[in-house]
Amino acid sequence: MAFRRGEIYLANFNPSKGTEAGKIRPCVVMQSNLLNDVGHPSTTVLPLTTQLIENAVPLRFRIHSRDKLQADSDIMLDQVRTIDNRRISGSMLTQLNTNELLEVDMLWQIVLGLD
Repeated sequence: MAFRRGEIYLANFNPSKGTEAGKIRPCVVMQSNLLNDVGHPSTTVLPLTTQLIENAVPLRFRIHSRDKLQADSDIMLDQVRTIDNRRISGSMLTQLNTNELLEVDMLWQIVLGLD
């Protein structure tokens, strides 16, 4: 399956340790399409949570339910993971629009210290 940057899928984050995001949850693909297009065996993602926190910028970015994403969710920008592609299951739930992806990129650069 070829993933695209900004698409949201379900992924199995178990087992987790400490404060890592666990369980089966949606995640947004953040890896470059250069890697996605060559069938790279792992994918860099940001997990989503329905445990919403107000005013948590730059650690969280809110997206609203749509398509197959059933609940409003926060993207957890401080929980980046590179996971084996076999952890990602099913079809795409939804995808970020261009403006959302630009905003997530900006916030993620702050979290990673690349700003």
